[in-house]
Amino acid sequence: MSDSPVVASDGVTLRPMTLSDLGVGHALTTELRWPHRNTDWELAFRHGEGLVAERDGAIVGTGMRFRWGPRHATIGFVIVSPACQGRRIGHRLMTALLDGLEDHTVLLHATADGRGLYERLGFVRAGEIRQHQGVALPSPPIALEPGWRLRPASQSDLMTLAALDAQARGMPRDALIEELFAQSEATVVLDHEGAACGFAMLRRTGRGHSVGPVAAPDEVGAKALIGYLSGLNAGRFTRIDIDFDTGLAEWLESIGLLRVDAPTTMVRGAPLAVDTPRLYALAAQALG
Repeated sequence: MSDSPVVASDGVTLRPMTLSDLGVGHALTTELRWPHRNTDWELAFRHGEGLVAERDGAIVGTGMRFRWGPRHATIGFVIVSPACQGRRIGHRLMTALLDGLEDHTVLLHATADGRGLYERLGFVRAGEIRQHQGVALPSPPIALEPGWRLRPASQSDLMTLAALDAQARGMPRDALIEELFAQSEATVVLDHEGAACGFAMLRRTGRGHSVGPVAAPDEVGAKALIGYLSGLNAGRFTRIDIDFDTGLAEWLESIGLLRVDAPTTMVRGAPLAVDTPRLYALAAQALG
């Protein structure tokens, strides 16, 4: 990804995103009715590298990439203003974002409109996400087998949380997990005989709160973690983005979190090497 502006024949210029561009980026997401807040953009900017597309001095598109360790990355916030769509600006942004990531496994979550572009750039379908949201309902606690328990996370758990996340996501994201933990209103750990085997976070995002990331060894553990946090947030807007293959969709609807979207998980490069615990819910679609 070049640091020098790139000007196309139609007058569209690509240049690195700066802190002063975040307000315009937020306005673009608002125009598309995406629920990002300024603080969501600021979080992303702290952990990623961005590009903006300008035409006649106005920002008409954005894109960001996030490097996780030496061989992994995610891409998100790829936006083109509706007034400028159809001019291959998204293709130019993506090509520039992928520059230098040839040896990386790159993950993104595609809308139906964007999937064709990503396929042409070498991405293949790797799964599907189910975005669930709504006013969370109180739910009964999930019964755990003897030896298993939920407990609040503490600062001393931070390295363990980062290790669990890396195993589940297949990418090392220590700095991100540290910041999400600092921002979270509640982080809960799933213990077995005193050993941490999973965790989940509840934090302020978008229109209300989101649950994620969620890493757990099995479906029962994931339900226990999610149910506890959604219960804490009962009566308030709650969002969670799950891997469809987890089988949690019907249960989430029973606690008031209805499906509203189904983006496609796409990967370019080597498949992600994931381990136990499994990632049941994303930190965010852009971040994985």
